[in-house]
Amino acid sequence: MTYSIVRTLLLSLIFLLAGFNAAAQTTAASAPTRTTLAEVLAKIPGPEGERYATGMERGSLRLLVYAPRGNDPQTPHGQDEVYIVVKGTGTFFDGKQRIPFEPNDVLFVPAGAQHRFENFSDDFVAWVVFYGPQGGEKQ
Repeated sequence: MTYSIVRTLLLSLIFLLAGFNAAAQTTAASAPTRTTLAEVLAKIPGPEGERYATGMERGSLRLLVYAPRGNDPQTPHGQDEVYIVVKGTGTFFDGKQRIPFEPNDVLFVPAGAQHRFENFSDDFVAWVVFYGPQGGEKQ
């Protein structure tokens, strides 16, 4: 993924999270313009103990909060994804290498890639953005 694509994606995400997404008009059939970390965290754990919750969805974009405890049981996903670490520290395994992370770090995972968080602190929380077609972007 080129620098300009990543930059555009991150800027779009920042505006979305800040509530400035003019393209997403609030109607019964569209995503809300704004959500907060507290609102989404209040849905965790889910009815079956899920350690994630959806904040908003629109088209191929899904915004979630992920707050695992103890271990990270993830399997590869069909879409590209971006993690934005809100709280906590640990190690991120991207299928090839282990990378330390801390708050405000941004981690990218291409569709289908093995990945997981390891040795993370008890307060670990991250926004997760899934986007694009199944199988991931081709550029």
